[in-house]
Amino acid sequence: MLNKKKTKVYALGQHISMSAHKARRVIDQIRGRSYEETLMILDLMPYRACYPIFKLIYSAAANASYNMGSTETNLIISKAEVNEGTTMKKLKPRARGRSYLIKKPTCHITIVVKDISLDEDESITRDYLTWLKKHRWKNKYTGMIYHDMYSNGGIWDKK
Repeated sequence: MLNKKKTKVYALGQHISMSAHKARRVIDQIRGRSYEETLMILDLMPYRACYPIFKLIYSAAANASYNMGSTETNLIISKAEVNEGTTMKKLKPRARGRSYLIKKPTCHITIVVKDISLDEDESITRDYLTWLKKHRWKNKYTGMIYHDMYSNGGIWDKK
């Protein structure tokens, strides 16, 4: 029997009190990126879903370093998914003896981290590392540009 070394480690967060749509908005931005780049992105994004996802990615990296002995520079987010959890339901009393249903959705987030240095197919690893070095700073300033609406000039320059 061959002794295969594991290259993937996961972290699972269940019953996180937010909508699955709001968590997917953040997860779609980090899927397939390196560990260090993901932490920078999550630190700068203004969404409430970033904090639990940040904790899960940090936990997955800790699992990878403990179980496989890998370093953070070799980790990439290979799989990230969000599933809907149970919905908590409450009744709020309203006027004239009526009640109003309050639904609080939850979600389950799964983060799978892969160590590219332990990958069996070394050609894919080398291709990914060369692509990462080539494109890391290429699109540095392609983010959103914020304009000051009071100093555009013209007739809108008046306050």
